[in-house]
Amino acid sequence: MKVMGVDPGLAHTGVAVVEGTLGAVTSFSYGTIVTKPPQPDATRLYSIHERISSILAEEKPVLLVLEEVYSLPRYPKSGLVLGKVLGAIMVACCRAGVPVREVAVREAKQVLTGNGAASKAQLERAVRDHLALDRPITPSHASDAVALALIGLFRYAPAACRNEGKP
Repeated sequence: MKVMGVDPGLAHTGVAVVEGTLGAVTSFSYGTIVTKPPQPDATRLYSIHERISSILAEEKPVLLVLEEVYSLPRYPKSGLVLGKVLGAIMVACCRAGVPVREVAVREAKQVLTGNGAASKAQLERAVRDHLALDRPITPSHASDAVALALIGLFRYAPAACRNEGKP
């Protein structure tokens, strides 16, 4: 099974693809999609949509796991911007026929580290342990995307495969 994980962001969107079974990862790749001002937001969202669409067409995952949007009361605008990025990604998935599962950050941390309040460093270390890597996964957006893809592979992909072809 092949699962894609995405850590959305307007400036940096982490993307990862893992392949394997419930018990083991057989291959993986990761990276980031970078967009920069002064490009208008619409142009940046289009770039993210196009790159995600390209990866979906090339990799053909059975599922895409996306970090759920959250918003801090002190920074409400960032939640709105993230919502736009998620929308661009979800449209790409819909067009490709790839189901989407949104996962909260706390769930990702709980599943991979055993602690829903784990730090980013603890989550990155747990991801490395699952992949048997001795070097850090950078940038952190890519590491978070790998974490989401792993959760999809271990927890949600079997159900996505059973429902393939159903709306």
